[in-house]
Amino acid sequence: MKNFKLIFLALVFSPLALAANDAEKNLQQEINALKQQNKVIMERLEATSQFLEQQQKASTATGHAKNSSATTVGGYGELHYNNLKNNKAGGSDKEEIDFHRFVLFFGHQFSDKISFFSELEVEHSISGDGQNGEVELEQAYLDFNIKNSLHAKAGIFLVPVGIINETHEPNTFYGTERNPIESNIVPATWWEAGAGLSGEMAPGWSYDVAITSGLDLSTQNKVRSGRQKASKARANSLMTTGRIKWTAIPGLEVAATIATMDDYTQGQGTKNSATLTEAHIAYSKAKFGLRALYASWDLQGKTNGYKEQTGFYIEPSYKITKAFGLFARYNQWDNQAADAADSEYTQIDVGVNYWPHEDVVIKLDYQYQDVPTGNDEYDGFNIGVGYQF
Repeated sequence: MKNFKLIFLALVFSPLALAANDAEKNLQQEINALKQQNKVIMERLEATSQFLEQQQKASTATGHAKNSSATTVGGYGELHYNNLKNNKAGGSDKEEIDFHRFVLFFGHQFSDKISFFSELEVEHSISGDGQNGEVELEQAYLDFNIKNSLHAKAGIFLVPVGIINETHEPNTFYGTERNPIESNIVPATWWEAGAGLSGEMAPGWSYDVAITSGLDLSTQNKVRSGRQKASKARANSLMTTGRIKWTAIPGLEVAATIATMDDYTQGQGTKNSATLTEAHIAYSKAKFGLRALYASWDLQGKTNGYKEQTGFYIEPSYKITKAFGLFARYNQWDNQAADAADSEYTQIDVGVNYWPHEDVVIKLDYQYQDVPTGNDEYDGFNIGVGYQF
């Protein structure tokens, strides 16, 4: 009986043992096959990696390893329609359509430390002999990222002063035309050639310093007419500019700038200094906005009141919706403020901006002027269309 039980157990479990042995052999064969496939895949990945590395080295050696996204193109433009009545007896009204500015930006990132930025502008649509317009290179500079927020630049760049001199795309400000204080006193758009440094002193505090070409007022009295635009600019006397800016509160910017040079005649007359002092505040919270700016020039040696040229404006605004905004602006300026003669200009602007897209704007505003006796006085409305990309 005992032998019978052993035989019975052997007959029952022998097939199971054989089946387990076969399953183990099949599993080992599958594992070996997967190992071989993995080896082949790894060899192919290594070969691909070596090939790509060789291609990158070859491209770099021949100078063709540039990332196409490192070069950027942008721009802005604005079309204006002015319908202004001249209140001066016998004076001509201003009724015209003008494509005031067409601007292209070109930039390139050479590395994470060096970049280039430029701005090429066509004013009033057509330039050339007898035409109204000009072609101007307003910016062309290299920017060097030294460390953290410390940057140095060299070339043609915008003077760090005012609110709109550095940021003047049409969708970023109210009113068809730029405000008269930052046109006649500051005077935007104002660019010079030289070198500059900018950085952060503490959280919320930043600075800009620059040494550049300066004005030439040897034959001009108004500051705007003395801009040399970096075109064979006389450099007998360079200009030093310094700005401090505070932006610790979101939506608030408070800044002050001083620009000075020791001879605004550039060696062509009696040596006299020129100094600009400018301060402004720009605030935006929810739907409410406020801009206010004061600027003043001290031009030693100038006569007929031109020694002091000064102006200010205040501009509250309110956004009804994200697309519609209302504004009002009071402007007062005087390019002959050093004497008692009547030479002060006042202008009030009210209007609306409509942004169908954040980079596209349509503007409508009305202006009212009070000007010195004997000067053109324009009242009426302006319509503008502008964009940036």
